[in-house]
Amino acid sequence: MVQCFLVQLIKRQIQKMSAQSLYSQFLIGFMIFVPLQTYAQEEGEDLGTEVVNIVKPYTPTISDAFKVKETPVLNDSITTTKKKVNYGIFSVPVASTFTPAKGKAATVEKAKPIKLYDSYATLGFGNYTSVLGELYSNFQIDRTDNAGIHFKHNSSQGNIKGVLVEDKFYDTSLDANFTSRQRDMSYGVEAGAEHQIFHWYGLNDFFTSETIELFDPIDPKQSYFSAYLGGNINLDESVFEAAKARLRYTGDAFSSSEVRFSVQPEFVLPLTEFNLKITGELDFLSGKFERDYFNTGNNIEYGFLNAGVSPALVYVNDDLTLSLGAMAAISLDTKGSSTNFYLFPQVQASYRLVDELLIVYGGADGGLIQTNYFDLKSTNPFVSPTLNIMPTVQKYNAFGGLKGKLSNSVGYNLRASYVNENDKALFTINPFKGRLPNLEGYENGNSFRIIYDDVTTLDIFGELKVEVAEQFSLGINANIYSYNTTNQAEPWNLPELKITAFSHFSITDQIFGGASIFFVGERMDFFTTTQSGITTIPINEPRSLDSYIDLNLDLGYRVNDRLSIFAKGSNLLSDNYEKWLFSPVQGIQGLVGATYKFDW
Repeated sequence: MVQCFLVQLIKRQIQKMSAQSLYSQFLIGFMIFVPLQTYAQEEGEDLGTEVVNIVKPYTPTISDAFKVKETPVLNDSITTTKKKVNYGIFSVPVASTFTPAKGKAATVEKAKPIKLYDSYATLGFGNYTSVLGELYSNFQIDRTDNAGIHFKHNSSQGNIKGVLVEDKFYDTSLDANFTSRQRDMSYGVEAGAEHQIFHWYGLNDFFTSETIELFDPIDPKQSYFSAYLGGNINLDESVFEAAKARLRYTGDAFSSSEVRFSVQPEFVLPLTEFNLKITGELDFLSGKFERDYFNTGNNIEYGFLNAGVSPALVYVNDDLTLSLGAMAAISLDTKGSSTNFYLFPQVQASYRLVDELLIVYGGADGGLIQTNYFDLKSTNPFVSPTLNIMPTVQKYNAFGGLKGKLSNSVGYNLRASYVNENDKALFTINPFKGRLPNLEGYENGNSFRIIYDDVTTLDIFGELKVEVAEQFSLGINANIYSYNTTNQAEPWNLPELKITAFSHFSITDQIFGGASIFFVGERMDFFTTTQSGITTIPINEPRSLDSYIDLNLDLGYRVNDRLSIFAKGSNLLSDNYEKWLFSPVQGIQGLVGATYKFDW
């Protein structure tokens, strides 16, 4: 009876605890049931002892628990939809009394524009009775055409220390030009003339103030006269791109004469990625000298007709510039009736490795270099009017180098080249004839001749330029040469080292100037005599010319926009060095003058 009552009580308790976990219900039932069993056994018969072995305790799992869902499912028969909402802006104008202030541009101080003048005149005087005069003028004919003239005079009375004969010089030139720039083309015409006076004053060691009277009076004067006429034309958007031509005459006081005519046309044919560029060249030279140096009774006549064509494929993009070509040339000796054919390389390339910082370039080219009287006397005015003229064959000039900018104001260039030339012209002094009657002014071992030899030249070149706005610029370059001659013992009068440095600066807006310095290394010449009676033993020996340094400085002051005054100093180290054997230069040279700008 009691057991039945307890069972009913347990059922009621279970119903009340239906929300609890199964594990809690089991524990409660076990705790109630054990006392009931004990109580029943005490009331009834003794059942004795019994051992209960629990093999494994009960461990409930999640699946044994009943989880109430957090989100119930609605079984509504009606499904509602969201109502569409339209948004809008209701603008209400608002009156405002704010008035913004008008902007005012910041004032910029404008630099005063530089007045450009069409003409200027320069006049200066210096020691050694030096005179410098220059006049330049440009005339604008109309919007497309211009004309100009340029007159220049430079002279000195000489008086070089140690010189025993007249040594003054005189150089006067007049040039005129006309240019026209049309819509699709431009062209120009130029003409000029030049008159020069030099003296062969470079007497050798046998001449002293005492012995010079033993020689016949020496008249070392030489006069040069030259005139030229030239023109050029450039066309836009045409296969025929450009052409230039020049005709020049050269003569002297000893009835020497030379005529040279040259013309170079250029054609460009656009292709898919390349351009085919064709350059032509025609060079005609004819001249004569009245006699040879040893006075054999024969004059010297020469004439050459050189023609060549140079086709090349040219490719250009942002980083690479490439020109692949060759030159075919023919040289006709019109006096010797001989003809020679040549083929030269014409290859050039440059590649931008690092923007403007590093550009690598190289190539190989060659060609005919026509030696002529005008160029020789311009290089060395002490040549004799008895020269042997022939072209120099530059078989190839292979070169390569690096160039670029270290910064916006610093640039550099490094180059190495190897040149192979046949019949290269070398200056060397003429033999000394001694005390012979009726000698010309250049026959006293005081003039120079030309000797030809096959020469290879290795040239290492370096250059550095610094430019800081317009206030300062500096440049320095150097050449190191190594020569190899075939027949001659030395590369006569060619230096192994040349260094040049120059600078331009502006101290203030009114004060400006510049400086330059030149270093030329040691050179060799060959001195010989033709008579054994002068000395007991004839002389045939090389002579060394010492290296020299030439320092120059100029300063200027702008008085106003039109007028400026200047002072120039040359050879400031006061070294009467020998640029050519036995021919010293003037010492310290000073010159002061003024330049005036104007319009006609």
